[in-house]
Order: sequence, then structure tokens, then C-alpha cells
Amino acid sequence: MGQKINRRKFLKDSGRAVLGAGLGGYHLVFKGTAKGKQFDTVIKGGLIRDGRGNQEFLGDIGINGEWIEQIGKISASKGRSVIDAQGLTVCPGFIDAHDHSDIGLLVNPNAESHIRQGITTLVSGNCGSSPFPVPDVLYEKTKTELKNAYGIQLSWRDILEFFSEIQKKGTALNYSTFLGHGSLRGAVVGFNDRPPKQEELRQMQSLVKQNIKAGALGLSTGLEYAPGSYAQTSELVSLCQAVGECGGLYATHMRDEGDQLLEALDEAIIIARKAGIPLQISHFKCAYPRNWDKLDQAIGKIEQAQKQGMDLYCDRYPYTAGATGLSSFNFPLWAKQGTTEEFLNRLKDPDLESKFKQHLKQRENKVGSWDKVYISSVASQKNSCFEGKSVWEGMKMTGKGVFEFMRDLLIEEKDRVGMIIFMMNEENLKKVLSHPLVGVGCDSSVLAPYGKLGSGKPHPRGYGTFPRVLGKYVGEQGIVPMNEMIEKMTHIPAKRFGFKKRGSLEKGHYADLVLFDEKRIKDKATYENPHQYPEGIEFVLVNGDVVINRGDHTGHLPGKILRKEL
Repeated sequence: MGQKINRRKFLKDSGRAVLGAGLGGYHLVFKGTAKGKQFDTVIKGGLIRDGRGNQEFLGDIGINGEWIEQIGKISASKGRSVIDAQGLTVCPGFIDAHDHSDIGLLVNPNAESHIRQGITTLVSGNCGSSPFPVPDVLYEKTKTELKNAYGIQLSWRDILEFFSEIQKKGTALNYSTFLGHGSLRGAVVGFNDRPPKQEELRQMQSLVKQNIKAGALGLSTGLEYAPGSYAQTSELVSLCQAVGECGGLYATHMRDEGDQLLEALDEAIIIARKAGIPLQISHFKCAYPRNWDKLDQAIGKIEQAQKQGMDLYCDRYPYTAGATGLSSFNFPLWAKQGTTEEFLNRLKDPDLESKFKQHLKQRENKVGSWDKVYISSVASQKNSCFEGKSVWEGMKMTGKGVFEFMRDLLIEEKDRVGMIIFMMNEENLKKVLSHPLVGVGCDSSVLAPYGKLGSGKPHPRGYGTFPRVLGKYVGEQGIVPMNEMIEKMTHIPAKRFGFKKRGSLEKGHYADLVLFDEKRIKDKATYENPHQYPEGIEFVLVNGDVVINRGDHTGHLPGKILRKEL
């Protein structure tokens, strides 16, 4: 077991010819069969970490079609394809518990940035935003924007039609999604700050049930973003009760992650408790230096809720900077009501200028200074010179004050400006990542160093999250044992989101696997140069198909649409 295959001797003895990649590599494809049981693929001699926290062991895995059929000692002659995994760890494919991929999968189904991290399943539709439902009032605008930005034809309005489009294009990894509350509310209530009418609330409840029955995992909220931020607690309880009737979950980007963090946690727990459903707290953090000492209190609230019987879990990315839209962070919610055009018109209104400047001063006091806020993306070539530059640098380049700089940039880019903000603490980050109630999520859409998804300077978490956790925080710093962290990346989220027969290496489970070198696994993406793949991940299999072969993408698209199974 675990003995290295002598490739030349094996070929000579078996009399088989090499059909596929393999010269000097790991993945050998043979023609012909041997007597006895055969496997499509045999993974030979890897260090197996099963995802359930059990003791690792050296062994082999036999795969037929989509399934793991045998784990133990298997002769290489039994495999039509043999992967020599000596020196590599073999574990279940990683499940990204907090993803924002949807349109990105249609732009580039290879899902480069994520599959190369070892991610085999995405949990998308977070922070209140999903690509469905598409309301009539926004259909033509959305259609034009997708065509101009990505060359994509809008062909869906609801979840089933979006799933159909994903399946038609194909995808390298498995995809699942929440229904976004902001998207739902925008379609039914609109984009202004008002409570829903009773009929509108009933319509949203009905749509929640329809979407979950059609495959959504539950409801997500983004309570710092318009229009979801306009919802009162009572509205969210009513919608989550509908979620509970269908066995779904509630995932929340809470109303505040800084000054009102503890109060926002209380609200999230109250909503889930009254609705009687599981709670997922998105990208759990304490934002801004003046709030860093609140972490122990926040963790205490989570632990107490869990001890009282609540099904509760969190996710987090391994960086001290966050990312969002420039206008979302820096401008008040009252200004964001209505359409993009209405927001931009308010920016142009001289009577509102003093209010905006006062609000920006409060934001500066939170973050410390404008050199901690970076422009990550713009839509036009004209302003690409600001990508990767801090707001302070942008002010200096243009000779403008902070309001004037942001106002002009947002107007010129029609509010399509992304930002990165440094607001968290390294010690807090390690405490959060090591907590048993916290899993891992990239909080990013799929990216690639080429094509439509290769523009700007996005947050490096889109390329580096899972390798960074395993390489830096587990391998180098040892914040938790390797088996424990892998369990938090695989078995726990699979069980939580209802992905049956996934998340652990067992006979009869889907063959979603990652083979990586524990000594070499490392994130390479940086804030200055984010479009870089990680190192040390040699193979990734999705539903039994090799998608990453010794670090190279095979172009295979074996991913599936996953739905929560009760």
C-alpha cells in the first residue's frame, strides 16, 4: 500500500498503451482491461483524510462513473486510469460555504479561480442577492447590461430557468444557491424604503416557498444593502417562517458588523429562533478598530444560542480586508433608494452635498483613514488608472476632496465601482477561523486571469481562500489540526446544506475529491496582483471526472445543480 508505481515496468507487464496525459506526470490512462473488478480510476497510495475527522491513513480509492466504489488496497492493474497519489493528501472536495458566483459561471464555466483551489461545490446566492427573480421593471435594463458587459443573453426570469442556463452551458463544479431577499423584495415591493403591503408580503412568502421547492437552499439577506436593508425584523420573521415550512435555511449578512455588531447578532438569532430554522451567519467578523474587542462577546452570543438548541453556523474568509461596492459602504441607505439613476441624481444635487460629506466623515472615523480603502474595479477603461489605488491616492491624483472624487467616479462609472477595505484584526481572524462553529467561504464570484473575468484588482480571496487556510493557518501556524479544518471545509457544510453522499470519502459517495501537497499548498494571490492561481493542488475530481490534472484544467464540465435534500 502506498508503494510508488514503476511506470515503465507496469506498462511492460500489462502490455497497455498510454492514451492520455501522463509522461512525467501523475495521471496515467491505459487501454485494455485486466481480470476481475475494474475501476474507471484508481487513486493509488495517497494519504487519505476522509473529511469526518477520523485518523488519516495511506490507501487507495477506486472510482466508477460518479461514485467511490472502494477504499482500501487496490491493485493499479484494476484501474483504466491510475493517479499516483504518493506524497499527496486525498480528501473530499471543498465546499465554498459563501459564494457569489452566478453570472460568472455563464461567462466562464471553467470556474478557474475556484476549481483550482480545490472547491468542488459552491453555495451561492448570498448577501440577499441572487440572479432571480428578474422583475419586469428591470428586465430590459438587465438584458442590456449583461449583453454589454459579458456578451450574455438574458434568457431567464426565475430559478428554474437560471438552473437550465447553467446546465446548458455546463460547469466545472457543482452549484447551489439561496434565494436572495434583496432580489425578492426588489421584484415584489420595489427599491424604496417602505414596508410591504399585506398582499406583497403574502406574494413574497409564496415566492419563497416556490423557490425552495424548485431547489433554493433557503433565504439569504444582505441587511447592509438596499433594498434588503429596508426590511424590518417582523418582515424577515414572516419570510423565514415560509422558509421553515419548506425545510430551508436562513443565511444573513447582518445589519451591522461593526458598531452595532452585537445588536445585529441578536436580531439574526431572534429571526431564526422565531421561525424555527437553521441560521448561517455570513463572513463573521468584527469590523473597524474600535470594535475589535467585541469579538469575545459576539462569540459568546453564538455559543449560547447553540447551547440553547439553535442550529447555527458561521463562515469566514482568511483575510483582514473586506470587499463591496464603493457606494454601498460610503453612502447612506436613504440615498440608495430607487434606481441607479435616482441615486446618481442625488449625488449631483448640491442641496444634499453637505449631508454626504458629513456621512463620509463618519465613515472615515470608522476606518481610520482613506488610505485603507482601495478601488478594486471600475467599468470603463478611462478610470482603470484608479484600480489598485487607495481613495487617498485617487484624491491626490485628481486634486479632489473625498466626496468630489467618489461622486465623480460613481457618476462616470454608473455606480459600477468595487472597493477593498482593511478593517479587521489578524488575531481576531485566527480566533474566528479556529472556532468549531465557523467554516470557510471565499465571499467571491469565480474569476480567471484572462477574458471577461480577468479585469480589475479584485480581492485575493477569490483565488486564495482555501489554500491560504490550509497552507498558512493550518500548515504554518497550526491554529487547528489538518483533519479538523478539512472537516469544516467538507463534511460539516455538506451535512448543513443537505448535500447527501458528499463531503466525505465513503463507499457509495460521489467522487468529489482534492489531491494536494501539504508541504506546498499556498495561496499566491495578493492585493497588488490578485489574478494568480495557488500552488500545491495537483488534482481535483468532480463527480468522478478529473477537472484539474497535475495543476492543469482539463476543460471538463461535470458539475451538477445541487438542491437541499431533507
